[in-house]
Order: sequence, then structure tokens, then C-alpha cells
Amino acid sequence: MSTEATSAPDRRISVGDVINETFSIYGQQFLPLIGSAIVVFVVVGILAGLLQAAGGAILVLLASAVRLAGEALYVGFVVKLVEDVRDGRRDQEIGDIFSAAAPSILPLIAFGILFGIGVALGLVLIIVPGLILLTFWSVGAPAIVAEGAGPIAAFGRSWNLVRGNAWSVFGVLVVVLLIVIAIGIVLGVIATPIGNGAIIGASIISGAITAPIFALAVSVVFFDLGGGRVGEAPAEAAAQPPPPSAPAA
Repeated sequence: MSTEATSAPDRRISVGDVINETFSIYGQQFLPLIGSAIVVFVVVGILAGLLQAAGGAILVLLASAVRLAGEALYVGFVVKLVEDVRDGRRDQEIGDIFSAAAPSILPLIAFGILFGIGVALGLVLIIVPGLILLTFWSVGAPAIVAEGAGPIAAFGRSWNLVRGNAWSVFGVLVVVLLIVIAIGIVLGVIATPIGNGAIIGASIISGAITAPIFALAVSVVFFDLGGGRVGEAPAEAAAQPPPPSAPAA
């Protein structure tokens, strides 16, 4: 394993900088992010709903698997998009980004299940352990997508990246959560006087608007902490010419 994957990061991140970069990317890539969220979650929602409506324990489990796969694919898409646009522009087409994210679906599902179990157990134990695990494991999914880490190795990779920046990462998660809640409340307040149909529509719109935000934020944190560089030679070293050969005797 590369020493970069096990050593503690020597860089520091700022909550404000991460949030600014998150919403900068969100604004620049609004249509791809929202459009892909609508396509993925509408298709997944319809397919999972049909399976669940058909009845039977096996079909219900299959519906859950479809939902998990859809969520994993979208997280992978967002991580790959952030990786692509960090040079200032998006070079890949939407279909290419989805194709690049697709191989990560199964590891992301496995990681997500283990993550959910671990954090849930931690929250039961007086809440604090759950918040600690939530923070230190928060960039495991980007490690799977960008570095090809396995679902188990992703926990250690995330822990090593976050170590030394835990309070900043926790601050980012809290700010993002508050923003997502605020968007849902505002749309709900607007829709409630109109009627049930408007409330349902507001819920769908809120889900589409907020779906990218958390994935964007943890992806930005991951790359700002130096993620995605495992196995890469430093650019300066690559640019240096080879040493001159010794003069002939």
C-alpha cells in the first residue's frame, strides 16, 4: 500500500472554503447535477415502486437493492464530476462520467451498508461515537470512486485523510445538513397553503435540489485533503529531465 494512503495529511481545510467551492461547482454544473438526479431517482423510484407493489419478500428486497444501486451510482457520478471540474472546466460528457462511476456501484453499496450500521450503532451509544464515526468515515465513498479503494479499505483511507481536520470536516457536514433542512422547510412552507399536490411537488423538487449537495461537499473535502493522489508520481518529479549520463572514460 502506498505510504500516501496511510500517512496523516499535512494540509488543513477551511469550512468556509469547502462550502464556497461546493456551491461554486453546484452553480456551474447545476443542470447536469439536477438533470442526472431527476433521471436517476425517478427511474429508480418507478422501478423500485413497481417491484415493491408486486409484493413478496424477494421483490421487496430487490426494490431496496435497486434504490441502493441508484444512490451509489449518483454518488459515484458526483465524485467523478468534481474530479473532472477541479481544473476549472468539465472535460467529460455526462454519459462518460456515469460510465466511469458505474464500476464503483457494488463497493459503494457495501460501504454504505457498513457505514450505516456503524454510525447507527455509534449514535445509539450516547450519540457522540456515532458523530465521530460519521465524521471520520465521511470521505470513504470518494476514496472508492477516485482511488479504487475497497469497501473495507475505504474506512481506513477516510480516517487517515480526516485525521487532523476532524473539526473542520464535522463543521462542513453540519453546515450542509442545515442548508438541506432549510431548503426543505422553505419549500414546504411555500407549498403547504396550496394543497397536498403542491406539498408532494415541493418534496420532489427539494429532493432534486438537495441530492447533489452532500455528495459535492464530501467530494470537495476528499480532494482538498489530498485524496485521489494515491499511486500518482509528483508532477514536479515527472517534469524533471533525467540526469546526464557519466562522461565516457
